[in-house]
Order: sequence, then C-alpha cells, then structure tokens
Amino acid sequence: MKEHTIKLAILKALSRGDFISGEELGEQFGISRAAISKHIKGIQAWGVDIFRVQGKGYQLSNPLQLLDEAVLKSQLTCAVELIPIIDSTNQYLLDRVDELESGAVCLAEYQAKGRGRRGREWVSPFGSNLYMSMFWRLDAGMAAAMGLSLVVGVAIVEALEELGLNEVKLKWPNDLYYQDRKLAGILVEMSGQAGGAANLVIGMGMNLMMSEQTEGITQPWASLSEVANERSIDRNQLAITMINTLHKALSDYELYGMAGFVERWNRLDNFLGRPIKLIMGPREITGIARGINEQGAVILETNQGIEAFIGGEISLRSANN
Repeated sequence: MKEHTIKLAILKALSRGDFISGEELGEQFGISRAAISKHIKGIQAWGVDIFRVQGKGYQLSNPLQLLDEAVLKSQLTCAVELIPIIDSTNQYLLDRVDELESGAVCLAEYQAKGRGRRGREWVSPFGSNLYMSMFWRLDAGMAAAMGLSLVVGVAIVEALEELGLNEVKLKWPNDLYYQDRKLAGILVEMSGQAGGAANLVIGMGMNLMMSEQTEGITQPWASLSEVANERSIDRNQLAITMINTLHKALSDYELYGMAGFVERWNRLDNFLGRPIKLIMGPREITGIARGINEQGAVILETNQGIEAFIGGEISLRSANN
C-alpha cells in the first residue's frame, strides 16, 4: 500500500478536475517532476486516462469520484475496509475468514488480479467501476448455499431500483444485464467442513463509467452510467445501498431459503419467455426460458416438456448466438 501512496494522492488532486502542473505536484509531494511523470505512467497502467497539455499540466480525461472510507463507515453498521489497490477483494476476505465478522465488506478502486466465474479474469480499471466482496457465515452449511448467487443478484438489482436505476435484468446464474449486455458479475466462493458452518465470500464487480477503450473484455458490456442516463452516480451511496440491501437479502435467505426469492428473480429474468441455448459441457439444450425453481435451477420448456437444469458448468447464451 505504501508504494501507492503518492499515486493515490496525485489521483485525489486530479479528481478535482483542474489542470495541475508537474511542478506543482512535485512541490506538493516533495519529489521531482521526473518522479511525478513516472507516477503518472503507473496510474495510467491502472486504466486511468490522464492527458498532458504543454504549459498547463495534467488533467483527467473524465471526472473521478473516489470511494471514501470515512463516509462508508459513518453510514454502515458492518465492518468495512477500503483498500484502493488490491489483488482481489474476494481473495483478501478468503484469507481472513477465521477473523472476520459475518457481513464484513472489502472494497477496492483497482484489482490487479480480479477474477470472475470459472477462473476468468475480471478486468478492473481504477475508479471506473465498483469492486466489492462480503463475507457471510452460513450456519446451515455448504449445502444450503445452493442458489446463493441468485439471491445476491436479486438484492443488487433491487438496490439499484431503490436508487431509481431501473431496467437492469438478471442472467442465470450470476450476471446482471442491461439491454442484453453484461453490467455486473457475481462470484460466490466458499470454504467449510461437512456438518459445520459455511464461510462464504460473495464478490461483485459492476461497470459504472468504464471507458470504451478498455481492453481485455471479450463480450458485449454496459455501464451503469447508461442506465442512469446522464444522471450522476454517487459511488459511495451506491456501495452503501448495495451493502445494506445485501445484508437484508442474506438474512432473509437464512430464514426462508430460496422460496422467498423465486418470484423476485423471475420478475427480473432477462431471458424469461425467450428462446435460449443451455451449454453443459458437450451438450447443448435449446428451449424457452421459464425462470427458476425453488432449488435455483433454470427451467426450460423443451421438446421433451418442462425441464430443470442446475450445475456449476452450465453457461447460458441467447439461442440466436
């Protein structure tokens, strides 16, 4: 963290939106203009677009609103930690499950090794998105965690609706979609022993204001700024609302299981009533999407009738792809 202190301070200075000269930054932090230039290049490697104009200095190409740990802690009752630069928020919590309180949260501005489902990389440019993980101890055990990513998806969409951000849908089993493009992904990782409580780490990455030039993404994606339709998004308030909504949803899940979430999920299903293709290893099943059942399985209306499918190796795509 210490090696990033000056870079983060430069970003905080630039986030005000004005041009700042290398000389002024150097004086502010007690280093040379050459050192400032080196730090700027390091910041650009995080995916932040900074440009330089001769005689004026440096400026961010787009406004940047940083997360504020003091604001988060003042409005949340759970343990919350903001680590601006991190390898992975999920891994950070997984390494600390024995010392965490259930409901503890870790947020970051940039993930060097963010990961998605099935080991895929999650592209994580600095300050453009929301990267968040929550630890939850499920006393009912690992078997009771089936379908948890569906519950998390419902909670996040409902949190967005609470903020007036509508038209976001769910894609089984763990993605949020806007206009048939991926807006956010959910990754639930767990540890524990048979007969004991399950230690769950629930990770979520959501695109907020991602640049069109962002590299490394292989599928159509959307940003929450599109959903907001030019309205400003307060990243701190967004995080606070999501954390509170997620706490309530997970508490409800412990009490009532999936039964309380099936109708809520189906209301938000991006593919409900549409032809889809379900890929399970070498198998491909086509049919009409009919939502989910109380086990969290996806229901398809196929030539054989109504069938339910569940499993970690299932992916879902539009039948037209």
